[in-house]
Amino acid sequence: MYYSSGNYEAFARPVKPENVDRKSAYLTGAGLASLSAACFLIRDGQMKGERIHILEESALPGGACDGIYNEEKGFVIRGGREMENHFECLWDLFRSIPSLEIEDASVLDEFYWLNKKDPNYSLMRATINRGEDGHTDGKFTLSEKASMEIINLFMTKDELLYDKTIDDVFDDEFYQSNFWLYWQTMFAFEKWHSALEMKLYIQRFIHHIGGLPDFSALKFTKYNQYESLILPMVKYLESHGVVIQYNTRVTNVIFEKDSDVKLAKQLVIVENGVEKTISLTEDDLVFVTNGSCTESAVVGTHDMAPKLDITSGEGACWDLWRNIASQDPSFGRPEKFCGDVSKSTWESATLTTLDEKIPPYIEKICKRDPFSGKVVTGGIVTVRDSSWLMSWTVNRQPHFKQQPDGQLVVWIYGLYVDKPGDYIKKPLRECTGKEITQEWLYHLGVPTEEIEELSEHSARCNPCIMPYITAFFMPRAQGDRPKVVPEGCKNFAFIGQFSDTVRGTVFTTEYSVRTAMEAVYTLLDVDRGVPEVFGSCYDIRYLLQATYFMMDKQKLTDLKLPFLLELLEKGALKKIEGTFIEEFLERYHLI
Repeated sequence: MYYSSGNYEAFARPVKPENVDRKSAYLTGAGLASLSAACFLIRDGQMKGERIHILEESALPGGACDGIYNEEKGFVIRGGREMENHFECLWDLFRSIPSLEIEDASVLDEFYWLNKKDPNYSLMRATINRGEDGHTDGKFTLSEKASMEIINLFMTKDELLYDKTIDDVFDDEFYQSNFWLYWQTMFAFEKWHSALEMKLYIQRFIHHIGGLPDFSALKFTKYNQYESLILPMVKYLESHGVVIQYNTRVTNVIFEKDSDVKLAKQLVIVENGVEKTISLTEDDLVFVTNGSCTESAVVGTHDMAPKLDITSGEGACWDLWRNIASQDPSFGRPEKFCGDVSKSTWESATLTTLDEKIPPYIEKICKRDPFSGKVVTGGIVTVRDSSWLMSWTVNRQPHFKQQPDGQLVVWIYGLYVDKPGDYIKKPLRECTGKEITQEWLYHLGVPTEEIEELSEHSARCNPCIMPYITAFFMPRAQGDRPKVVPEGCKNFAFIGQFSDTVRGTVFTTEYSVRTAMEAVYTLLDVDRGVPEVFGSCYDIRYLLQATYFMMDKQKLTDLKLPFLLELLEKGALKKIEGTFIEEFLERYHLI
């Protein structure tokens, strides 16, 4: 497997891999990574669909990319997916997946046309004082000290950040900035999370710094990610003869080791409650999604809080990874990620409006008609004075194909689940859907005398607490995440958010698809390059652009940073007069 860039290999079709007709594949779970791997096996590996076996524990595909209608509860989405134009592997895949919406179009075509016609951006990024404009005003409000801390983090070697937290590299000045408000609420980082992951995020998305304040950096699907991304993939796989076997849990992969060679020899599964084994040869390829951000998630109802009753590390996906990891050090250390749920838990809620009474409050904040079928909030609206650090969003409506006219589906989440609310004086984790609705209505600016009535009759809300939702952000060191294909493995790969690949960022759809692509290309020796991670952090144009925006559009001559003052005193600007460097700095408004 190797990386490539440019369109020479992007548009090429690989030759059929040697001996692929005698090979088969087993994939654990039917999440985005696993489904993507199956698609790559068919498209680029040219494996017959009937030789691909997807073993899924639940009764539905999609994993964390869910979106369902439950007859008793109503609509439920545990999260949403933010995407951008440089998700290279994601778009490489979806250019080949037929759209379910538009005849003779791919999912990429559908997505591209939609976001060209209806580009995403927010008109109010944050609120304060019960629905008033939070006046972030597109600014980052970074002090000179905080700016230097970001630069230092950006430049630090990975190994110097092993097991370090964000709090180890930033201080209170940084946390008071709008930059941290944007960053924390958009990506769900906490101070105790990995400084290394934050650095990777800054480097990975440096080209989008200017689009953080208003979310113009982002693109969204037409419907929820289950209907817009997962179902087209399932339809594609089914059309090629792939069968997803539901209610089947993989509990272990047994390895045979000979010198430096590691061979998966047996799958241990539980099918409809009965334990079975599947014998494997070197021609049987195994793809394991190790870990899950939605493992052990609990969904409540409008009248019942979700009851989370687990100890750290509990969950079928962690058991599987532990069983595999116990056989070789190169298979990672799951305990680093699942060992403390107090640091990886937050809660979301799906709220559906039932009549015309609540939508005007939404429209007042988002400054758009929420029933237009176009962008509504344009990303999350953060309630900056919320004790729960509540954020909420209304995507294009309807968010579900079966959603009735006149209803809106709203997604709400809070990062601080143990703090009492501002209207409901209870921790978020103890609240019913109705109580979460009341807290949200309070921060929308609904008169307090109307909150009880509206929460009872004008909305339904399903909360969901997720103990491992940010487990992949836990501080880590080299080897904690296993390589996509660990050293010596001949027929086995890890895929998904807890496998390790170069320069990628977890908690993205791109990461799931990228690891799947790398796994398939490695095990089948596909002779085509995997698109490299977009190299914006190595491009002086994006670095200058990011500098301009992060300085809140000040000129270099306006700053009082010591090293800049020293350069200016030495006549640095005069020395670059008439050169392309001067042209560069002028183009990006720095002088």
